[in-house]
Amino acid sequence: MREAILIFVSLLGAAIAPQAPGGSVPPQSPRVVDHIVARIEDDIILQSQVRELGAFQQLVEGHAESDDKLLDELIEQWIVETEATGSHFPQPAQSEVDREMARLTGQFPDSQKYDTRLDELGLSAGDVRAMLTRQIYVERYVDYKFRSAVQVEPADVDAYYKQELVPGLAKQNQPAPARATVEEQIREVLVQRQISDLTVKWLDDTKSRLRIEIEKPAPQP
Repeated sequence: MREAILIFVSLLGAAIAPQAPGGSVPPQSPRVVDHIVARIEDDIILQSQVRELGAFQQLVEGHAESDDKLLDELIEQWIVETEATGSHFPQPAQSEVDREMARLTGQFPDSQKYDTRLDELGLSAGDVRAMLTRQIYVERYVDYKFRSAVQVEPADVDAYYKQELVPGLAKQNQPAPARATVEEQIREVLVQRQISDLTVKWLDDTKSRLRIEIEKPAPQP
């Protein structure tokens, strides 16, 4: 988490600003001031982090969640990271981050289109890499934490194949593959579902024990 509150101010200082006709100083551009939106134990979450995560979601998924959901996601990331770093869980290898970065940038026709999109969203290449690294770290930790507790029975695989996969493909007018050829993929889907369910329960339980204060938005002038 960030240890200092970054305040971005764009001002035309009188000492350096060009003089307008008549000796008057041109009007100052508006301040863009960061502020705290939540406190977790002895840490804080800033509005700039909410905006940054929203911009990252727009880059990766084409849309962003509401500010409330973005804030909740940041709180949950904080919980996972705090436990993971406390247990000395290793950060993802640079090669893994490089691979995911290549996959992300590969969604754009060329590097210029990618750079243009970053500018539109107010993101730097470093911002994107840092958030992607964090996402990988969080996902890998919850997988490590819960995978060993997950059990998928052959009957679960069979039910998914018959009740979800085959009907879903039929709606798209696609033939269903033989069950044996997709069994491992189905098993992984079901494992991920259970990991997701266990993660949600753990996060809800953890949040109920933490001191979390959501700051009310400042009144608009």
